[in-house]
Amino acid sequence: MSMGSATARVSVGDHGVLNASLSDGLSAIWIDRDLSWLDFNERVLAEALDERTPLLERAKFLAIFTSNLDEFFMKRVSVLREGKSDEEKALVGRLRARLLPLLRRQADCFRHELIPALAAHGIFLRNWDELTAAQQAQAADYFENSLSPALTPLVIDPAHPFPFLSNLSTSLTFLLRDPERNETIHARVKVPGVLKQWIPLSADLASGQRLFVSLHEVIRGNAHRLYSGMKLTAATLVRLTRDAETDGDDDDDPAEGLREQVREQVRQRRYEPVVRLEFGPGADPGTKEMLRSRFGLSSSDIYDMPEEVDFTTLFEIGGLPLPELRDAAWTPLPPAGFDEDTATLFATIAAGDVLVHHPYESFDASVEHFISAAADDPQTVSIKMTAYRIGDDTPFVQSLIRAAEHGKQVACVMEIKARFDEERNLHWAAELERVGAHVTFGVRGLKTHGKTALVVRKEAGGLRCYAHIGTGNYHVKTARLYADFGLLTCNPAITRDVVHLFHYLTGHAHAPDCSTILVAPSTMRPRLLELIRREIENRKLGRPSRIVAKMNQLEDPAIIEALCEASEAGVPCDLIVRGFCCLRPGVEGRTANIRIRSIIGRFLEHSRIFHFANGEESPVDGEFYIGSADWMFRNLSRRVEVVTPVLEKHAKERLWECLDICLHDQRQAWTLGSDGTWSQLHPEADSPEAAGTHRLLMDLASSRAAD
Repeated sequence: MSMGSATARVSVGDHGVLNASLSDGLSAIWIDRDLSWLDFNERVLAEALDERTPLLERAKFLAIFTSNLDEFFMKRVSVLREGKSDEEKALVGRLRARLLPLLRRQADCFRHELIPALAAHGIFLRNWDELTAAQQAQAADYFENSLSPALTPLVIDPAHPFPFLSNLSTSLTFLLRDPERNETIHARVKVPGVLKQWIPLSADLASGQRLFVSLHEVIRGNAHRLYSGMKLTAATLVRLTRDAETDGDDDDDPAEGLREQVREQVRQRRYEPVVRLEFGPGADPGTKEMLRSRFGLSSSDIYDMPEEVDFTTLFEIGGLPLPELRDAAWTPLPPAGFDEDTATLFATIAAGDVLVHHPYESFDASVEHFISAAADDPQTVSIKMTAYRIGDDTPFVQSLIRAAEHGKQVACVMEIKARFDEERNLHWAAELERVGAHVTFGVRGLKTHGKTALVVRKEAGGLRCYAHIGTGNYHVKTARLYADFGLLTCNPAITRDVVHLFHYLTGHAHAPDCSTILVAPSTMRPRLLELIRREIENRKLGRPSRIVAKMNQLEDPAIIEALCEASEAGVPCDLIVRGFCCLRPGVEGRTANIRIRSIIGRFLEHSRIFHFANGEESPVDGEFYIGSADWMFRNLSRRVEVVTPVLEKHAKERLWECLDICLHDQRQAWTLGSDGTWSQLHPEADSPEAAGTHRLLMDLASSRAAD
C-alpha cells in the first residue's frame, strides 16, 4: 500500500483531489485513505462473521457493512471515477479488486452462517421458490391486499420514456412478451423502500416459529398479476447507486440565496450520474448490458451480487424482539447531580466541570436536560448552539423554540450543508426563525462542525456563562449508539472563548479571539503541531513524553509528518483510530515508536481525545483535550471545529481511564502492522481484557451509579 513516488495523491477532498508534495520519508509510510477505509469496513464485516457476536447483532453488522459501502460509493468512488491521472484510474481498479472478496464473504456469511443459525432458533428466511403452496398462497394474498396498490408496473420501449431509477432503489426487471403482437420489451417494477422489506408469513409453521420472505421475492412471485396476459421471463434484480457529490460554490449571496442553493443541490442529487449497478443472482445478460449502456457505465461499475443486492434490509431482522439473540440491553445512567431541579443542575456545573460519557451516561439526562432547563429557567438570558446533525423531532430545537417564546435571546448556527441532512436542517432553521430565534449559517466557505452550546444566566454576581463542548452531535438517537464525551463547564477561561466563538459564527470577523479552546481552521492545527513538538523537546531533554490520541480518522499530512518526527525522536505515540488511517506504524527509522489500534463493537467509537504528557510522569497530570475534530485535512482546514482543554483532575482521570481501557483491549481491538494490514486481537481465557472496551465501560458506569 505504500506510495512509491515523492509526489503522491494525499486525499480526495469533499469536492476534488487534494495533491501534496510528500517527502520520500512520508511516501514510505503513507497508506491510501480509500484502501484504508475498505480495511475499516472489513473490520465491521468481521463483527458479522464473529460467532461471539449475538446472532441478531450479526445481521445488523451485515446491514451496516452495506450501508457504509453505499455512502463510500456515493461520496468517494463517484469522485475517483472522474480522476484523470493514471494513479487515480489504477486506484479504482484496486478498490474493486479489494472489495469483491469482501462481498463474497458477506454473501457466504448470510447464506451459510446467518440463515442456518436463525433457522436453528425458529427464524426462517426463505425465497419464493422455497415456500410451500400454502405459504405462497398467503404471500399472494398479501400481494393483492397490501402491496399491489403501491406498485407501478412500467415498460421500457420507444413509446415510453425510460423510467427514473432513484438512488439506492431496488427494481425488478423482466423481459415482457406480448403473444398477440409477438414482440418482447423490458418491464420494470420498483421495490418500494417505504414498506417492510421482510414479509412475515405463518402458514404450515408450528407455534413460536417465524417465517419471512423478502419483499422483492413476493413481487417476483406475483409479477404476472401486474402484466395480465403477458409472458414474463428473465427476472433480474438490480440496485442503483448515484453520485452524491453535487457542485455548489460558496459566494456572497445572502442567507436566502444560500438556502435556495442548498435546496437546488438536494434536488440535483436525485439526478446525479449513476456510479454503480448491483445485480442479483441469475441476472439476465441482455438486461445488464442494456442498463450498463443506458447509464454510460463500464464493466468495472457492475457488481454481480452472490445473494441479496441490499443487505440494509437486515436491519429489520436485527430488530426482532428476541433479547436472547441480541446484545444485553443497556440503559444509559444519569450523571450525579443532574436531577430535575434546574438550580441543582447549574449549581453542579458551577461547583466544578462535569465530564459526561455517552452512551454510558445519559445524553438526555445531561446535555439535553442542560438546554431544556435553560429554556425554562427565568434566570436564563440567552442560549446559543451549533447544529450539524440533530435528527427528526429533536428536543433541542423544541427547547430553543420554547426559550424564544419565553422571550430569551436564542441563536442557532445551523449547518445546512451537512450532507444528507440538508432538508432536515433547512426545516428546523425555518421553525426556529418562525418564533424569532436568530438563525445563521456560519462562516462562508466553511462547514460548522463544532459541537458547542452556550447558556448565559443572570445571577447574583452578574452574568454567568455555562458551556457544553462535545465530541458528538446534538442528536438524541445517535447518542445512544455513538460513544462520545462532553464537557459541561462555567470555567471563565473556556466560556469566554465560547462567547467569542459565537460572535465569530454569527457576526463578521476573520477569526475568533480564543486563547484557551482550539478552533479550526485558525488555531487548531498550529496548536496541535506545537503540542507534538513540545513532546519532542521534552524527550530530548529527558523529560517524560508521550502522545495518546483517539479519533475517527487520521489523514492530515502535516500532523502525520509531525508524528513521524516525534517517533524518530523516541516519543511513544499510541493512536486509537476507528476508521481509515493513512499512517503506517512500526516502520524502522520513521514510525517505530508509533502504535495504532482500532476499536470496533456494539457502540460506534466517535470521541476525539488528545493526550500529551507535557513532562509529567502521571498521565492525569498531563494535558487532555476533547472536541469535534479528527486529524484530517478537511477538519483542520475547511471546517469550523472546536476542541477544548480538560482542566480538572477528576475529568482527566475519566479520560485516561477510557484511553487506558482502549489501549489494553484484547476483545474489540485490531492493531495495524508495519506492512499496512490489520490484525484482530484475541484475549486469553478469563483475562480482564476479554470483556472488551464497551462491556468494561458499562460495568464502570454501573459501579459509579451504585456508589
